[in-house]
Amino acid sequence: MSYQFPKSQALFERAQKSIAAGVNSGIRKMEQPVPLYFERGAGSRLWDVDGNEYIDFQIGQGALLYGHAPRGMADAIAAQARLGTHWAAQSELEIEVAERLQRMIPSAERVRLNNSATEVVLSALRLARGHTGRPLVLKFEGHYHGWADEGLVGFAPSPDKWGTDDAPTRLHPSQGVIPEVLEKFVVVRWNDPEHLRRRVAEFKGQIAAIIFEPVLCNTGCMEPVPGMAETIRELCDREGMLMIADETITGFRFGAGGAQKFFGFTPDLTVLGKAVGGGLPFAALAGKESAMSKIIKGEVVHAGTLNGNPLCLAASKWCLDQVLSLGERHPREIIALGHELMTGLRALADRHGVPLRPQGPGLVFHTAMLKPGAAEGPVRDYRDYVRRHDAPRWAHLRRCLLEEGVRAIERGLWFISLAHTPADVREALQRAERAFGRHAAEFVGADVRRL
Repeated sequence: MSYQFPKSQALFERAQKSIAAGVNSGIRKMEQPVPLYFERGAGSRLWDVDGNEYIDFQIGQGALLYGHAPRGMADAIAAQARLGTHWAAQSELEIEVAERLQRMIPSAERVRLNNSATEVVLSALRLARGHTGRPLVLKFEGHYHGWADEGLVGFAPSPDKWGTDDAPTRLHPSQGVIPEVLEKFVVVRWNDPEHLRRRVAEFKGQIAAIIFEPVLCNTGCMEPVPGMAETIRELCDREGMLMIADETITGFRFGAGGAQKFFGFTPDLTVLGKAVGGGLPFAALAGKESAMSKIIKGEVVHAGTLNGNPLCLAASKWCLDQVLSLGERHPREIIALGHELMTGLRALADRHGVPLRPQGPGLVFHTAMLKPGAAEGPVRDYRDYVRRHDAPRWAHLRRCLLEEGVRAIERGLWFISLAHTPADVREALQRAERAFGRHAAEFVGADVRRL
């Protein structure tokens, strides 16, 4: 029998009387049939308040590269908690973490610590403007750089507000944004190097930085086409702009050197989040000494009461040591495991006549659901994604998977953690068999789309 969620439902109804909208992040309201409440996790598994067990491929929105509640990390946090949780001052731990980041990431000549990647993005963009004296930042349509006024410009505009192919809109999805912020961005379509060249030429001498996700994980899990990263680096060098790699998701998932080492490019600044803290609120800005010089001199302000929090540092030190200990096995092993899951999901989709098309590098991937009549082949940019992905149909399949104990992210993203095993993948596919069967039987078009 499919999972039921009466306790989560009751808690959500109770929460709405004290918490605005009942959740502490707006995206959590996307979960159907109700935002779930959890009691505990272990490794690749998660248990909700109703006693339902999940093989978890959401894995803390990608933060839990090491799985749920790894014992060594819990011990490291507990040991530090007995010594102190916050000093608003220095500790040797912060040097040890920074030195590990230097060792792992070739471009990390200097490091500054924060509590979330959203903060780090704001720091990086401020630093880029201070470094160059220029007002504009170039970012790519569909790329996510935190939820602040600057991070979401051009993230997910509706088709009627896209703007032209040559000049994508600079809209922000939230009300209350400072209007002038939008004017400080140039938005470019992903995976079109020639379009990028034209946009840089159009704003020649005005752009401080180009910021991007090395793999567009937040929208469709789109890997860079050949020459994309090289073009960004070339333009930044030629035009005196900073290259900012937002490795919030890709950092350490793609190995000790991140996606930049995996794909072979060297940014000026790197945004690190999620896996760098293993689920604790921890993030870092890393970069070349020359790019960090304005912070070093105190000419660009970077501050925060909780920066370098010792609990977070203890967790991060443990996390980074796990990645270092894996050597060349990582990310090779989780890539293989992810491809096994992708292949199995595609086979189930074909068997049940469901137009599901997994894409991505394996260690993270997206399950695109093709609309009727949509073209086959990889999705390469945000507009192509919106035109071809059947979001309502995916939402129904995702709910079927959830109710069989397979948990993926609502927007179709799947993460493989270091805690997942081949046995987990086999069991997930067995559970998914039931979910696909139910979806194929129930999904009848418009009637189901209204659920």
